[in-house]
Amino acid sequence: MPANSDLPRKPGKTIMQWILAILVNTTMFTYGLQAGWISPMTKVLQSKTSSVVDQPISDASLTLIASTMPLIAVLGVPLCSYLADRYGRRVGVLAVAVPQALCWIIKIFTTSVPGLLIARIFAGIAAGGCFCITPMYVKEISQDNIRGLLISLMGLNQNLGFLFMYTMGAFLNYYTVLWIVVWLPLVLIVLLIKVPESPAYLIKLEKYEAAASNIALLRGRKPDDKEVVYEIDCMKNEDTYFKSLPDVSFSSILKTKPWRKGLLLLLLLITVQAGNGCFAIITYASSILVGSGVTLSPDIQTLSIPAVMIIGSVFSIACVEKVGRKLLMSSTFGITVVSFLCLASIILVQHQGGSVPGWLSVMSIIAAVWAYAAGVAPIPYVVMAEMFNFQIRAKVLGCIVTYAWFISFVQLFAFTPISNALGAHTMFYCFAGINLLGVFVTLVLVPETKGKTVEEITLLLAR
Repeated sequence: MPANSDLPRKPGKTIMQWILAILVNTTMFTYGLQAGWISPMTKVLQSKTSSVVDQPISDASLTLIASTMPLIAVLGVPLCSYLADRYGRRVGVLAVAVPQALCWIIKIFTTSVPGLLIARIFAGIAAGGCFCITPMYVKEISQDNIRGLLISLMGLNQNLGFLFMYTMGAFLNYYTVLWIVVWLPLVLIVLLIKVPESPAYLIKLEKYEAAASNIALLRGRKPDDKEVVYEIDCMKNEDTYFKSLPDVSFSSILKTKPWRKGLLLLLLLITVQAGNGCFAIITYASSILVGSGVTLSPDIQTLSIPAVMIIGSVFSIACVEKVGRKLLMSSTFGITVVSFLCLASIILVQHQGGSVPGWLSVMSIIAAVWAYAAGVAPIPYVVMAEMFNFQIRAKVLGCIVTYAWFISFVQLFAFTPISNALGAHTMFYCFAGINLLGVFVTLVLVPETKGKTVEEITLLLAR
């Protein structure tokens, strides 16, 4: 592995990096809109007096429509990862934006169950891709001192999408919402024509002049600036080292200690993150609150969850480059442990006939959801994007994100039957244990990646 140079690094201008990160993260905003669409539109699609549908959609059909997206996302990850690795990161972002647009277009023209299923299939392809391609592209255009901050924008955009959809669904009619949101991916597709390709991907293709030009554009420098030349030389050295190795496969990744260790650490971290229980909280918040004796206005109840998540996302963006990845992840996992222990105990006391103030349940859920948005959800993706050589990044991220979608599906699939059989308190005690494992994994096993180059992170993993 090439040694890291001791040349002092002078950060370049960041305005272009911010513009591109915000632009590409509109895929995450659209994902939030599409993931949140079912909740406010259920009353319209199942209404007997609605002019939107010829006849109300059954519970079974609506469940099938809702669950299609996370299931298809498992297939969307390898598809978008292949396109990003084979044809470029910009094509990978297009592979997300195009099906996002098709999802809304189909919904404008049909409300039949088959039509909505096809629309959700396109949404699932995009959902799988955006969690892999978006952080990958943002990482590869960002300089080290702001990359964590820019990657963290994905969580904020996702939660803003939830909030916007819930708000529009509460006050606007079905087709007005669709005509508003369809333009976002369409405009992104047009703008992607001018988006610069990732310099790292251009180095992989040995297009060194184009890579230097893009680095200069992103850093606000000239192509022959010594800092631009330094970055290009680092990526060339990395590329040369990579090409000296045999063809990379998952077998060779597992045989290389730093890559194997990084992959196994991230799989363990994602197991904890995707199965920590907050996805179930977000999905079943209404029934959990009602089961805890809390009665709120449906609109307030719906809007409160994404509002709290947005606050958490803003906190994450403000702190990720100041306190580091390990502290932010471990502390938010710890907050979730306390929250779920409290919520489980409340449900258990009520199950045994005791009485507990309803605000305790609300505070427990708010604390858990806030912690999820502030660190548990976004920071593993920051670490994931920072940890691997750009030559294997698409392959490894595709594998991990596919696994994350599968664990999320398992969590949702298992929550209701286990809660019905053993009690909801049992599930939340289990979730508390999973988050406690997350504290241990983060503090003891995961290396701090803040401000470190891939070479430095690789050396840490090689120990």
